[in-house]
Amino acid sequence: MNSLAKPPALGVLPAPGPVPERMHAQVIRRERYGDPAAAFQMEEVPVPLPGPDEVLVAVKRAGLNYNNVWAALGHPVDVISMRMKQGASEDFHIGGSDAAGIVYATGDRVKDFHPGDEVVVSPARWDAEDPYIQAGGDPSMAPSLRAWGYETNWGSFAQFCLVKSWQLYPRLQSLNWDQSAVYLLCGATAVRMLLHWSPNTVESGMPVLIWGGAGGVGSMAVQIVRSVGGLPVAVVNSQEKRTLVESLGAKVINRSEFPVPGLREVAEERGWTVKAEAFREELLRLTGGILPEIVVEHPGQNTIPLSQFCCAPGGMIVICAGTTGYMAQLNGYSFGSGSQRLQGSHFASREEIETLHQMIEEGRVAPHLGAVHSFEEIGAVHGKMRRNEHPPGNTAFIIAD
Repeated sequence: MNSLAKPPALGVLPAPGPVPERMHAQVIRRERYGDPAAAFQMEEVPVPLPGPDEVLVAVKRAGLNYNNVWAALGHPVDVISMRMKQGASEDFHIGGSDAAGIVYATGDRVKDFHPGDEVVVSPARWDAEDPYIQAGGDPSMAPSLRAWGYETNWGSFAQFCLVKSWQLYPRLQSLNWDQSAVYLLCGATAVRMLLHWSPNTVESGMPVLIWGGAGGVGSMAVQIVRSVGGLPVAVVNSQEKRTLVESLGAKVINRSEFPVPGLREVAEERGWTVKAEAFREELLRLTGGILPEIVVEHPGQNTIPLSQFCCAPGGMIVICAGTTGYMAQLNGYSFGSGSQRLQGSHFASREEIETLHQMIEEGRVAPHLGAVHSFEEIGAVHGKMRRNEHPPGNTAFIIAD
């Protein structure tokens, strides 16, 4: 049998050479949508060949992010059906939006990377011929922007991933392979949330409320706020997570001590306000009586009402996801009278990625690695993430050594 017809052995990183015809991958199919532990299944699939401006990367490590919990559920977007309506032929999804690995093969237009190069992958995939980009627009705001490994296929949960050449960055030698696969999506997202949306950018002495402070985005946000002299106040729900964020320099609110409901039902408005006031009083105690001008949001539905209640007049609630639900509720009167801002924020620009890399190289921020799991455990770990049972910090998967 032709050796190239067989996938590389599990756990083995093949030296650059002829591209194998098949590979092992953690695959989601529509008929398995639901619990991630069942939706992800190890399969053998064809290895995609790089187009002229694409690169095939042999994956050493992949990172965990919430977007592939959504992919496994098939909600809020059925990513497989969405892509097939756009002309894709694959009736499956290979997720994973963080990766570190070795360049294996390149398209004929790729000049900056070569087989054997150690790289990390940005999840921002766009079309270089997009008229918006051709006219000088920021690719991170372009109509063609897609989240690689979620909205697009051939992500990092496989022995090989397929990317555009402009998604690649040289691997930082100050980080090990596990760390290299977990920082880019979360870290660059946090940089943009805190430093991009002028005039609401973090400054020295400024308190910032950070939901999910022990998670990937949250732990990076805590460090970024500290690095510019701000005061991060992290919201967590366990002693283990409290210990982590305190070690990073944050003040802490344990959400379990302040059980404020997410949606504000009119009949229960008074009860909601009493609980919200208790949370806000604790926040003010930690900040010396100053409400935060920036609230870093990602839970969404269960926390937006409280975020608004705690945000300073003229302040910004900046949100990058909706991990507890997608339908957020605002108090229109206080939102308007307080001149508050609700700002969506989606990943980052190349310049913001370079800012993150500079911060890491200067020792101002670092990825916190909470767990490392095997290739085979990808589905089970996504299931734990859905139930909020995963450990604090970032999680890496060993695809090959």
